[in-house]
Amino acid sequence: MRLVFLLLPVVCFAQIPTIGLVEIFGARKTPVSEIRRVAEVGSGNHLPASKGALEERLQKEIEGVDGAALEAACCEDGKVILYIGVHENNAPPLGFHEYPTAAIDMPGSVSRAYTYFLEQVKEAGRAGLGSEDLSHGHSLLAYPAAREAQLAFIPLAKDHSAQLRDILHRSDDGDHRAMAAYVLGYNSDKKAVLDDLAYALKDADATVRGNAARALAAIAVYAAKNPDAGIRIQPSWFVELLNSPVFTDRNNACIALVTLTESRPPEILEAIRQGALLSLVEMARWKHLPHALPPTYFSAERREFEKMNCRQRGRKASAIRSSRVRPV
Repeated sequence: MRLVFLLLPVVCFAQIPTIGLVEIFGARKTPVSEIRRVAEVGSGNHLPASKGALEERLQKEIEGVDGAALEAACCEDGKVILYIGVHENNAPPLGFHEYPTAAIDMPGSVSRAYTYFLEQVKEAGRAGLGSEDLSHGHSLLAYPAAREAQLAFIPLAKDHSAQLRDILHRSDDGDHRAMAAYVLGYNSDKKAVLDDLAYALKDADATVRGNAARALAAIAVYAAKNPDAGIRIQPSWFVELLNSPVFTDRNNACIALVTLTESRPPEILEAIRQGALLSLVEMARWKHLPHALPPTYFSAERREFEKMNCRQRGRKASAIRSSRVRPV
């Protein structure tokens, strides 16, 4: 019952897909050739049978690697892109929370609404109507049934606000925490949920972090369009995720930061570069353009963007927007 939702297409296929590209990141001292040797995957291969088993093998067999994460994203020439991220034992710790341990029930009305929404997300993907409007501070999909399901979250977020916050902070169920992060984004009082969503950006579970980033990115769009609302989202909340071995962490954070730094504030841009310059450079070199463009916004290649005419910039901006997750 999860929504791996922000900023890149979820891979969902009826059969085992073929890999088009393999991108490896996070390797500062570890030879990329060694990671490829242990992973035994490449262009033209099928995805590994067990994601967890390969992550464990990378961590055990490669000296200096204390964490690894695999994610498949869609698509390059009709084939999936396999991202292999590693965290080296001399790299700064990421500081995610410990897994919480409380047994807390999710309100049945929220669970049922979320399950129905995920069903409509699948239908939206089949219908090719996965585009979304974030201008209200939360996602509203173009597919009518999915949009109606999302609108149902607004009263639920209000009526169950305290329970959802409690679940987000203390529940031992990662699916429930992910659900809470997503639904809290529909609270009509966006200011009231900022701290809770910022807390969830450090959750031990990547799906929870993704849904929190999704919600905050939508709120950032609303805040930019409505400055009188007084909503302040700190870019620093996302910078650490740029160094994560998890692809969705990096991609989600990068696109949220594009929105938050649209006015090009020099002090914030410098803080981003100071905290994650090497990560931004390696992301900007990814071969799949929609995934490479957001980090390019912050890297040295930005100078090329400044030289473009309006039409060229428009094409670049469209490509960046297309790297947002549209449910499929």
